Amino acid sequence: MIALTTEQIGALVGGFFWPFVRISAMMMAAPIFGAQLMPVRIRVLMAFAISMIAVPMLPAMPFVDPISYSGLLVLLQQVLIGVAMGFVFHMVFQALIIAGEAIASTMGLGFARMVDPANGVQVPVISQYLIIMATLLFVVLNGHLMLLELVVESFRILPVAETGLSTQAFWKIASWGSQMFAGALLVAIPAVSALLVVNISMGIITRAAPQLNIFAVGFPMMILLGFIFLTATTSSMLTQFTHLLMDAFEAVKDIVVTR
Repeated sequence: MIALTTEQIGALVGGFFWPFVRISAMMMAAPIFGAQLMPVRIRVLMAFAISMIAVPMLPAMPFVDPISYSGLLVLLQQVLIGVAMGFVFHMVFQALIIAGEAIASTMGLGFARMVDPANGVQVPVISQYLIIMATLLFVVLNGHLMLLELVVESFRILPVAETGLSTQAFWKIASWGSQMFAGALLVAIPAVSALLVVNISMGIITRAAPQLNIFAVGFPMMILLGFIFLTATTSSMLTQFTHLLMDAFEAVKDIVVTR
């Protein structure tokens, strides 16, 4: 008969529970994994399976009583770390929604909206197009695997303890919001600049020929040229998204190692 002490049982349970909490929190906030279209049961099963695979590769977990005050602090720290890592990548995808808003408003399709199944909110169709392209690119680049590797590596850099992310790390997460808007500007600026030139041209034509019905000619022309410019600049948009995604990986590493 094998006799186990309370400390041994707590170490066995904590060796799986703490990684499961951090990984599941990351998947709750990260793109693709945290999408509303993914059922919660599937998300929990994926977190459970990933934790089972990752536990043998992780350093030994400290013994912490889960129902004690220290256990509550450790639990909150693991949730914060996981959510912070996933939230940074979530903001990368939100940059595309902002870029789509700017492009759609410029070309006259701001009223054409549809429900984003990933977030459950209405977004312009242009934003939905960019999100679909970015999601495919994210999977092709193995971004989901790199994200899982990053969260597993975080247990060595930022081990399970009552202390977790520092104040400087939270400031870096907040400052990353500026990168979201800057990235949205870089993604949208080729198409928006081209449409701005078309708008100026329409204004000159209207000034030169007042008899021309600008509403009957200008709106269809803007939408048509908007789709042409969007098709022509998609490759540059995805390139900017790739750079923004790589910056997000570097930002998460910097946040985790900040003390």
